[in-house]
Amino acid sequence: MVSGLEQTLLLLGSAVLGVVAFRSLHLPPMLGYLAVGILIGPHALGLAENNDTTHTLAEFGVVFLMFSIGLEFSLAQLMAMRRVVFGLGTAQVVLTIASTMIFGWLLSTQLPPAYQVSWQAAFALGGALAMSSTAIAVKMLTERLELESEHGRKIIGILLFQDLAVVPLLIMIPSLGKPPEELAETLAWAGLKAIGVLVLLLFIGQKIMRKWFTLVVKRRSQELFMLNLLLITLGAAWITERAGLSMALGAFVAGMLISETQYKHQVEEDIKPFRDVLLGLFFITVGMLLNVQLVIAHWWLVLILLCGPVLVKFALIAALTKLFGSSDGVSIRTGLALAQAGEFGFVLLTLTSGANLIDPFIIQLVLASMVLSMLVAPFLFEKSDRIVMKLSSNEWMLQSLQLTQIASRTMAAQKHVIIAGFGRSGQSLATLLSDEKIAYQALDLDPERIQEAQAAGASVSYGDAGRKESLVAAGLYRASALVITYADTASALRVLHLVHELAPALPVIVRSYDDTDLDLLKKAGAAEVVPEALEGSLMLASHAMVMMGVPLRRVVHRVQLARDERYASLRGFFHGAGDAGDDPEHTYVRLHSVILRDDAGAIGKRVEELELHEVGAEVTTIRRGKDRVEVKPRTEFKMGDVVVLRGSADAVDRAESRLLH
Repeated sequence: MVSGLEQTLLLLGSAVLGVVAFRSLHLPPMLGYLAVGILIGPHALGLAENNDTTHTLAEFGVVFLMFSIGLEFSLAQLMAMRRVVFGLGTAQVVLTIASTMIFGWLLSTQLPPAYQVSWQAAFALGGALAMSSTAIAVKMLTERLELESEHGRKIIGILLFQDLAVVPLLIMIPSLGKPPEELAETLAWAGLKAIGVLVLLLFIGQKIMRKWFTLVVKRRSQELFMLNLLLITLGAAWITERAGLSMALGAFVAGMLISETQYKHQVEEDIKPFRDVLLGLFFITVGMLLNVQLVIAHWWLVLILLCGPVLVKFALIAALTKLFGSSDGVSIRTGLALAQAGEFGFVLLTLTSGANLIDPFIIQLVLASMVLSMLVAPFLFEKSDRIVMKLSSNEWMLQSLQLTQIASRTMAAQKHVIIAGFGRSGQSLATLLSDEKIAYQALDLDPERIQEAQAAGASVSYGDAGRKESLVAAGLYRASALVITYADTASALRVLHLVHELAPALPVIVRSYDDTDLDLLKKAGAAEVVPEALEGSLMLASHAMVMMGVPLRRVVHRVQLARDERYASLRGFFHGAGDAGDDPEHTYVRLHSVILRDDAGAIGKRVEELELHEVGAEVTTIRRGKDRVEVKPRTEFKMGDVVVLRGSADAVDRAESRLLH
């Protein structure tokens, strides 16, 4: 018999291994959790039991997920996208459920009574299949810089409604398991209780919440803030559970209440670790439900349940998007992005299983098909452009028209500047260039922004700077410079590669957030890299020095000197516990102070003897008492020296080891 602690340790250890493996394959961590659950579950290796401990942890994962959804709930965003959210999103969810119910009814007419699917079961299954993966869709859109594109907005709008649709489904599905003669009464009673609890929490809770949070924050205790946050989340979940409703509903309402306070962003950061860990454990328990042997034995049924719903959902979403006025290309891309199953699909499927609406055999097959559809999703995304070209006869014509429009705007331009990205930085650059009578051509992927800017006379066209055809149409061969105005290293490297291939002599100026990827971008061919964090520091320093009476010529000289040396004196900084720069996926340059005590191995040795460059670090400063010693290869270390190292976290650690040992 495995104890609760042993079970929890097994789940956490397996989760770490699964996430590392799937991160290495550039796949969503959620798929790693599912794979781990399948592997250690009772139907495979049998290492973990599907017991009360596991279910409790899984329930908390769903509670914190719904709390986060409530926290992100924005009435202003919903109203701004109301046509997509409440029009396209509603149609997608309703018609998916309706299609599943119709198919269930048709199937039941051909099957013996023992295998027939009730309308309640078909409704619940339709709700689960209607959901799409927010994690996969948003990740792929972000990587491809398509969040602000037309199909990106359609995808986000539909996902927003799917999140909202989960709330009533969480109330309805458990009620569907009641006997038919009690169903209407049960649904009505559940609805009344939901309205009562929502009124209590939203109207009374809203008045209390802001005052209560202010009171807690005034105590200036991070520990108290966190305890209060957990109390509110779990307290609201307890209230709805006592009312006979889902705990997740209470958590969602608690998130909505906090989203209206000024503490929303702090809460979002504090709750994230709890949510991610517990939600991961929920997906492990979902994976544990899967009977691999049963799936292998009936692989052809799994294949049908994989292809059928994915194709129907793709066709339905593409047709609806087209009906709402989008082009064929946008419609197909939207359908491909949302054809897979989603996180909430597993939540609803688990509820359906708990309500005994569907035979466990069917649950196994549907679960397997949903997991496989999510594995296939990233590949569908990657091939979406090729699929669009094959399925849409006029897509190549539309793309050609876009390129023609770009080319027609730049045909007469010579020695102009190409601006990649027409956000705030791009627009500011365009204004300054126009003031100097320098021609420019901007490329952007936001149709609404382009329409407004063109109406105001800006020279901007719809086009992706990461595509060879768009750059050529923008007059790359005749341009005098290209400026990448958004801080995205992966995209900038793609553009630099294309420029190096097509016009290697063209200077490219790249914006970056900080100096992390400065050397990488310079190596890829950037003529200049503008790290906004360092440039902001230079501007602050210049204003401060001028105000302190430093001559303006000297200030300008110091600023130019910092730029000429590629910000060498400013690169790296002393990291604190709250710095976002501790992301393990990035090699951030940092500074680190090491005190040479009497047992330090470096005492009496010269800088050049330690060969710190071999580990990727360097000594920037040596502080000896109140004096600063100039660092030279032959400078000797002495006891009590404070040595300041610069390099990546790993390089600094290894350099410190050389100094001390």
